[in-house]
Amino acid sequence: MSCFVQYAPYKLAEGTWDDQREAFGDNVIETIAEYAPNIKDIIIGRQILTPLDLEREFGLTQGNIFQGELSLEQLFFLRPVAGWAYYRTPVDNLYMCGSATHPGGGIMGANGRIASQVILKEWKKPVALRQSNGANSSSQPAATSAASKSAAAPGDVHPAKELN
Repeated sequence: MSCFVQYAPYKLAEGTWDDQREAFGDNVIETIAEYAPNIKDIIIGRQILTPLDLEREFGLTQGNIFQGELSLEQLFFLRPVAGWAYYRTPVDNLYMCGSATHPGGGIMGANGRIASQVILKEWKKPVALRQSNGANSSSQPAATSAASKSAAAPGDVHPAKELN
């Protein structure tokens, strides 16, 4: 069984994550036990990853797997920030997809699908129109999951509409 606990704080009111890791794990198991009373009897091992562990091991800032909060100021056309939500980057033929892009983390594959639609739309344009600054224009577009910014071009469709 794998259990994901969302919204564990990065900074604790008391102690450190290194000190509180096991107590946190115990609390999660106690909560599950309210609904699955035999859970404690069938656990043969466990690994507890705190937000600090996610930052240390995977480079996820403050342990945030979504590369930014899924809050009102970072949803839809505001993801990752206003004006940069259309999968394109300022680097010619470099596109982004992943948790930092619309529709955010937790919707598996949607970011990549929408980014691929944008890339395919770009491929259909003549090479001269794809060249925004002349750099790397001869190569075909490549997708990346890096959390970089992308510029919206005039006439772009909102990413949520691209999902259809």
